[in-house]
Amino acid sequence: MDGFDAAIGRTWIDDRPGEFLTDLTAIGSRMGGSEGEARAADIVADAFRDAGVREVEQDPFEMQAWQRGDSSLRVRSPVEREFETIALPYSPAGEVEGELVDAGYGTPEEIDELDVEGKIVVASTTTPEGGRFIHRMEKFGYAIGQGAAAFVFVNHVPGQLPPTGSLTFGREAEAPAVGVSKETGAWLTEFAEDDVRVRLTVDAETTTGRSQNVQGRLGPDTDDELLLLAHYDGHDIAEGALDNGCGVATVLTAARVLSEAENGLDRGVRVVAVGCEEVGLLGAEHLAESVDHDDVAAVVNVDGGGRFRDLVALTHTSESTGEAVERVSERANHPIEVESDPHPFSDQWPFVRAGVPSVQLHSDSGERGRGWGHTHADTRDKADGRNIREHGVLTALLVDELASTDADRLDQEELAEAFRELEFETGMKAASLWPEGWE
Repeated sequence: MDGFDAAIGRTWIDDRPGEFLTDLTAIGSRMGGSEGEARAADIVADAFRDAGVREVEQDPFEMQAWQRGDSSLRVRSPVEREFETIALPYSPAGEVEGELVDAGYGTPEEIDELDVEGKIVVASTTTPEGGRFIHRMEKFGYAIGQGAAAFVFVNHVPGQLPPTGSLTFGREAEAPAVGVSKETGAWLTEFAEDDVRVRLTVDAETTTGRSQNVQGRLGPDTDDELLLLAHYDGHDIAEGALDNGCGVATVLTAARVLSEAENGLDRGVRVVAVGCEEVGLLGAEHLAESVDHDDVAAVVNVDGGGRFRDLVALTHTSESTGEAVERVSERANHPIEVESDPHPFSDQWPFVRAGVPSVQLHSDSGERGRGWGHTHADTRDKADGRNIREHGVLTALLVDELASTDADRLDQEELAEAFRELEFETGMKAASLWPEGWE
């Protein structure tokens, strides 16, 4: 680890990652396009400069900003009762009255077996063991496409924690939708068996707004560059400590290590904190539109890194980045799990779609699903600074490794086939995410 030893050593006793996470989560809501997100961008920019990142600037872009109002779910029979709900971002305002229908996990196969026309579909946040994790956008899009009038997303984690999460990528959705807790979901499943009618009401507004990416540079000026990303926005119902405050803190830790050992980098690195990931990867899409893809050697996206003990590298079919991760694991004498399956639900997607070799750094809690993420419970006390520091060091070593690697571009036909083999096509088409060129 020539050139890195001293920087890595200092990282183990550095309080600045924790101090940054405190400053970020103290804001509260960092919803895309909000005042809180703009305040967070200023904090991130200052932290970038302090970490040794050069030429730090904010790059604004327009987006569709969603503002939450009240929402409710009322049952009038067998007893009159209102349950706590959280409207899902990009839900339109509206009121729907109808029968509940329990779609279980909300897979296309389950929905196809039901009559959902004009009804309110209830589906879990989790999916069956043994298969890939099916995203809420796929469940919502397929249910509405089959004629459902509204959608209720039920958390599979106990604790009276209704979940949130965007219904679409950056635009108002076709039907109202809310999240409810596991405990409320148990009641709704029972009501669905008895053909109980409910009234679902959502008050919300989607308007033209403004967000921004924060970016700067490390290393030499080269013809091509690496992109090191993490999204700094969060949902409006919590502090967003795990998702993705820990990820940004991990990138800052990596940036400080790299800046202090900068003579080791063979390529320039653009460090970017992207906005509006939670409402549709909008900051990443803006970034992808502003760079020449041929000049991007590889992408490292830290979304989920720094949260839990064990680092996981999602390589999105890229053998080159997977091999680089394995070399880092051996070099650092730390385990890093490599998973090659692709998915379209984080900020590497605009680059993967364009054939750029990419890796998403996540971490494994040992449990299926988001856990505290996307709920009121995603708060600073859930974070562990030891994970942030360790993953920051591993991220820096991976960036250094990729800086000296000519990673192979992704083959579009092979990538599309990988998505098909994972049975993504139906769900991605329902969510309007399947690339036109893959038809």
